[in-house]
Amino acid sequence: MAGVFARGFLRIGHPVFPVTRQINMQEAAAGISEPEMVLVAVAENDLQSVLEQLPESWRKNTVLLQNELLPRDWARHHLLDPTVISVWFEKKKGQDYKVLIPSPAFGPKAALLQQALGAIDIPCRVLNNEAELLHELVLKNIYIITTNVAGLVTGGTVSELWADHQDLCTRIANEVIDIQEWLTAKTFDRQALIKDMLVAFDGDPAHNCMGRSATARLERALTLADEAGLNVPEMRNIKSRQ
Repeated sequence: MAGVFARGFLRIGHPVFPVTRQINMQEAAAGISEPEMVLVAVAENDLQSVLEQLPESWRKNTVLLQNELLPRDWARHHLLDPTVISVWFEKKKGQDYKVLIPSPAFGPKAALLQQALGAIDIPCRVLNNEAELLHELVLKNIYIITTNVAGLVTGGTVSELWADHQDLCTRIANEVIDIQEWLTAKTFDRQALIKDMLVAFDGDPAHNCMGRSATARLERALTLADEAGLNVPEMRNIKSRQ
């Protein structure tokens, strides 16, 4: 994913300095003390440890793009105004990127993200406020967790999931929303979220439900449900069948 963004920034004339796991971030920050943007492109499970080590001089220009992301994930590290993008394109090894729907972004660097991605024909739209961002983050979480968890039972594509297993899909989506509401201390318009999820389904009807992280996503969802005291019977039933 970071490689896709790098292509966009290089296309519009910004130098890119990769910092891999083998590079000490504090040492890198000594040589790159005032970057225009620090794009954190790591897996969900690695985000917290990376943010803990983020150099102070980089924090004001941080950009986050992880799945299963919510404001509490950056608030715990006192990142007050990060730029956040909900990525709706995928990049698999050996294949170029595939766009599902435009990727929404919000924050100080959102316009720069839009410019860079637009330079490589990836649509990105800039959001107006934090409320819109929260809706988009919750929507992405519902899409990815619902399809992955349902896919453990049904397999197939997202269009087949909705056509053949609509009730199952809706029940799981509502359980995911239960968890998202507990995580955010907010109440959401469930019908609007499910409607927007179906827009994403239409963006790539042949998208496979079950990714390689499906089992891990189910486990994380159940851990959060236990912490919240939520029943989530559909997800627990799927877990019992694994």
